[in-house]
Amino acid sequence: MPEYRYVLYRGKWAVEFYEDGRRFRRSLRTSERGDRDRALARFAADHEASKRPDLITVEFAWNGYREALDKKPAAVTMGHEWKAVGPHFGYMAAAAITEADCVAYATLRRAAGRSDGTIWTELGHLRSALKWAERKNLIQKAPAVFRPERPPPRDKRLTREQARKFLAVCEQPHVKLFVILAIATGARMGAILDLKWDRVDFDRREIRLDDPDRIRNNKRRALVPINDMAFQSLSEAREGATGPFVVEWGGHKVGSVKKALRRAGRRSGLPWVTAHVFRHSSASWMAEEGIPMAEIAQFLGHSDSRLTERIYARFSPNHLRKAAAALEL
Repeated sequence: MPEYRYVLYRGKWAVEFYEDGRRFRRSLRTSERGDRDRALARFAADHEASKRPDLITVEFAWNGYREALDKKPAAVTMGHEWKAVGPHFGYMAAAAITEADCVAYATLRRAAGRSDGTIWTELGHLRSALKWAERKNLIQKAPAVFRPERPPPRDKRLTREQARKFLAVCEQPHVKLFVILAIATGARMGAILDLKWDRVDFDRREIRLDDPDRIRNNKRRALVPINDMAFQSLSEAREGATGPFVVEWGGHKVGSVKKALRRAGRRSGLPWVTAHVFRHSSASWMAEEGIPMAEIAQFLGHSDSRLTERIYARFSPNHLRKAAAALEL
């Protein structure tokens, strides 16, 4: 949906908006401030209704929901997912999706080698798009979307020896710095690559991972202390910095380190390592050292320590020992 805004045009209020890169201006036929809000609301409703097709398809709902997400990461993900979702669901009526349609989609995706986790996410975005269509009164009620059972999280984590082995084969300075920060902060790849020098406080030895300019989502970013390993690497990188970003390439922000990590994984004999493995490993190491779950949650940026406890409590050396002791005869 375009953004409608007021402008004064030839002494009267008009609405201005952009579609397909073109600017449009339409008179609201009033010069009174008190009337312009109602006139704008009527115009926006009529304009959107004029664009609404007689049949609301999955493709229409999917694209509308993606547009509503704006610049959130999920919008980018849905753009890639549509290559699989579109051919199967795109032409269908959004209000008429059945469990059989979803089961057939899951079967096709499994035959293509996709995991249940991937299918679960794709169908989850389909469900969100249909719910959006319901909220916008495009369809009367969003149908239930069947999804395979969500698989348990993959327990892939590094030992400290494996982490040292991986770090030793990172040849490019920006990749090595990324790995060190990923281990030392437990942060996600996006938070590290977005990090600028103005949020690294060498005096207080703190890193503010949260970017005040980023679009907010449910992925929280923490304020974390800088340990000795990270402090040394950051100090060396700061001396040679040519741009505002901590992890840089030629003075520019690095978009992704996925390929670099895959190459390092092959060289180190650890091909399963991804950026998220470092985060999972860091949290596991803290739990193994007996760090309280509330502190680990704060370090990781979790808004609720129950999530942290559900995933990492089992790594704590004292986990369930008191319960076991209560069962002595």
